[in-house]
Amino acid sequence: MKKEVLDLWPELLWIKDEDLRLKTAKTWELALSKSVLTIDDLNTIPFTLLCGPDLKVSFMVHKRCVVHVAYESAIKMQEFFKDELPINMDHVIAGAILADVGKLLEYEMKDGKSCVGSYGKYLRHPFSGVSLAEQCGVPAAVCHIIAAHAGEGDLVKRSTEAYIVHHADFMTFLPFKDRLKL
Repeated sequence: MKKEVLDLWPELLWIKDEDLRLKTAKTWELALSKSVLTIDDLNTIPFTLLCGPDLKVSFMVHKRCVVHVAYESAIKMQEFFKDELPINMDHVIAGAILADVGKLLEYEMKDGKSCVGSYGKYLRHPFSGVSLAEQCGVPAAVCHIIAAHAGEGDLVKRSTEAYIVHHADFMTFLPFKDRLKL
């Protein structure tokens, strides 16, 4: 695992399954190698293009928040529901870390600002994210989380882990989007 990816994602160490941890990190390494975005860009560009240029929350701040919210939610669900609703915590963590990895192919930089690039005009990040993850041997259960985390997931039956990541992502996105409508 490259130090730059571990520095970007200290939450990788929460994944107990070493093979899954390495495949998750490898997916980020592959995405970074194919992207015009740098790690510095990820720490400065807005996490979404849908909230306008004044959004100050960076891609990485949002993404790490999603991982933390998903993780803590899954812990509470396990605490309250016990064996009635089994949750694979490693899948929740890996899925949350990988949910937006495809944005590294979807976005490009113009005049110092992020925008949808030519690749992103054809494939949204859930699709490119699954492609990147499959190239790195990420299991289907985690690829499902990547595929189902955004609106495209409304067309499939989500796993419990996919619901957790989907809701963590949207609860940390919709308040920003909705405040523009006030």
